[in-house]
Amino acid sequence: MTTSSSQKITIIGAGGFVFPFRLIGDLVSFPALRSSTLCLMDLDPERLSRTADAARSLIAHHGFDTKIVETIDRREALLDADFVIITFQVGGIDSYRHDVEIPRKYGVDQAVGDTVGPGGVFRFLRSVNSYDAIAADALELCPNAQFINYANPMAMATGFLNAKGLKAVGLCHSVQGTTRMLARTLDVPYDDVSFVCAGINHQAWILSFRRGEEDLYPGLRAVMQSRHLRGRAADSLAKDDGDHSEPAEAASNYEGGNEQVRTSIMDAFGFFQTESSHHASEYLPYFRKSPDLTLEYIPQRWDYYEICSSHDEQGEIDGQLSYLKANLTTSVEYGASIINSIVTGTPSVVYGNVPNDGLIGNLPESACVEVPCLVDANGVQPTAVGDLPAQLAAVNRTNIGVQDLALRAALTGVREHVYHAVMLDPLTSALLTLDQIRAMTDELLEAHSGLLPAGLRL
Repeated sequence: MTTSSSQKITIIGAGGFVFPFRLIGDLVSFPALRSSTLCLMDLDPERLSRTADAARSLIAHHGFDTKIVETIDRREALLDADFVIITFQVGGIDSYRHDVEIPRKYGVDQAVGDTVGPGGVFRFLRSVNSYDAIAADALELCPNAQFINYANPMAMATGFLNAKGLKAVGLCHSVQGTTRMLARTLDVPYDDVSFVCAGINHQAWILSFRRGEEDLYPGLRAVMQSRHLRGRAADSLAKDDGDHSEPAEAASNYEGGNEQVRTSIMDAFGFFQTESSHHASEYLPYFRKSPDLTLEYIPQRWDYYEICSSHDEQGEIDGQLSYLKANLTTSVEYGASIINSIVTGTPSVVYGNVPNDGLIGNLPESACVEVPCLVDANGVQPTAVGDLPAQLAAVNRTNIGVQDLALRAALTGVREHVYHAVMLDPLTSALLTLDQIRAMTDELLEAHSGLLPAGLRL
């Protein structure tokens, strides 16, 4: 890979809602990347042009020589790319509706439904044809490119890309968002905090949380228990006086205003985990057994499908453009910092999702794990964490089984593994019988039939 500042950085799914444009702002916030070619690819020309126009306006405002190329041709986008960022969902909001509404009809209410459970399984499976085509083209047109995957479900998608021979790291913002929230909760400057985190995406565990030689965990446990006992969420929301000045994408889901779920998980298993309480409630069988119980743990409903359905996309782009013209700062996302570190050799540490390969000793080798990674001119280098505490690894394995079976379905074309994956989902299996799960999965297979790999269709 070239080490000059003239890189080709491709974003596949560049017409997506706000996030791809914010990544562009991150990229050009690094001086070493300002002479790059940013190749923006999307299948929707109108949405693509919206992002490209905003990018050109931002580049012109700051007087950079960044080249913006827009294309609907995947092969053109991949040709000679040094870096490829994936950020899309196949099927858009219409397919997402099936992911949440069909399970809800059976009693499986997913707050997000894009990473775990029946919604996560089918978001992955309907994306497999696209991932397969990208991988085939990339191995021909840019075999040495560093892939950065932002698409959910993170573990399944990143696992598939690596299984197809790409050099892919999956990125999320849950580690950054959660650790910032905890620092605010303890009134400790974030720059003074050091931490180690490991596990799987959206269920990584904060293994240590320190300020110098001071262990912050005793104080964290005391504060979270006092603020987030079950039934106290309304009080904690009213009392939340944390710093909310951070950009919305970094802080919106991690402010600690309603953390009964994660506090309960910490009380039960000993450590705080990285995904917000509304989303974390989908990963385990304890919190969403009935509508009444769900309301006890999460009094203020947070429904990501409803949020996505009501986006003011152009308004959000315009607002982000105005912000970046006035404040060209890097967000908490890791993607641009990875590229900057590889190009310049300047070391950085990120939390990335990568094949396990012995990194976490008591999780399966087949798992996609989230661990600290050193990044420099040698690329993304995951670090071995060793064994997790036994109970944390056991919790992770309940989700890894679902991920592994969905991945096996995609790689082998064995449709029965789709049923197996959904049957083993912790929340689904706590609520439905095997016959109900099979009927629900049949409905999802039928609803998504046109987008699924041929072997998985009914």
